[in-house]
Amino acid sequence: MSFVCYSSTVQESDRVIIFLGHSNTYALTVKRGQVFQTRYGALRHSDVVGKRYGSRVACAKGWAYVLHINPELWTDNLPHRTQILYTTDISMVVLMLELKPGSVVCESGTGSGSLSHAILRTIAPDGHLYTFDFHEQRVDKCREEFVEHRVSEIVTAQCRDVCTHGFALKHVADAVFLDLPLPWQAIPHAKNTIKLEGGRLCSFSPCIEQVQETVKCLIQQGFTEISTVECLLRSYDVRTICLTEPPMYPSPRAPTHTSTPPCENLGDDEASGRGDEGSGRGDEGTGVRGDEGSGRGDEGTGV
Repeated sequence: MSFVCYSSTVQESDRVIIFLGHSNTYALTVKRGQVFQTRYGALRHSDVVGKRYGSRVACAKGWAYVLHINPELWTDNLPHRTQILYTTDISMVVLMLELKPGSVVCESGTGSGSLSHAILRTIAPDGHLYTFDFHEQRVDKCREEFVEHRVSEIVTAQCRDVCTHGFALKHVADAVFLDLPLPWQAIPHAKNTIKLEGGRLCSFSPCIEQVQETVKCLIQQGFTEISTVECLLRSYDVRTICLTEPPMYPSPRAPTHTSTPPCENLGDDEASGRGDEGSGRGDEGTGVRGDEGSGRGDEGTGV
């Protein structure tokens, strides 16, 4: 099992994901003779060894699925030593840093290693990650996980305060990522770490005041194409609803229009009289409707 290489079957000492439901998954290191307790009863490790990834494994009272581990599943199941970045933010960071196989990346701080594993998968097999954290115990634990996940050859974890002492690297990085309380203190050191032909720098901050101070420092240090991005995750509820069908025919109460039949067999005088009467009605109608309509229009404009 490796985060950067896929294997088809489970081997002893592999770290796998036990899937019991979409919100019920566990990271498990397989060791013969041990038993893992689930909501569906006991799961014997020996029953998992040799199974193909994706297979269903019997528990005492149900079933579980064995999945190959990857950075997304590891983010959902890793032991939290610090607050971590989740997949939504991680995907944006990898995109903005323009990472690819062979990239050299500097990261500070390491934290629980959530972003580190995603970076390693992206830059493998020829890239390298230099990750720094000021907390020695966290660095030691991340080193153990990198060895267990078989990615230790492409990552170097160091205990170091980069804000004070820098990265101790000169013009080797294609990209630098900062997840620090005071990232602007590390930006001058990050500039000396980026390759002379240029590179990308990304800083992750939860507060807008941190962003403002960081942008000021970036401008002072000569960085260009500076942008600020906020990632928001919105869930859509897809469901079926029934709408009443609108009537496609005239309403019975709708006003009707009639036409006056043409005058027939009338003398010139009578026809002329009716014409005058009709003309008078037309003037009356024009006067009432015109004034009334105009008045309503002004009222609407005033309101």
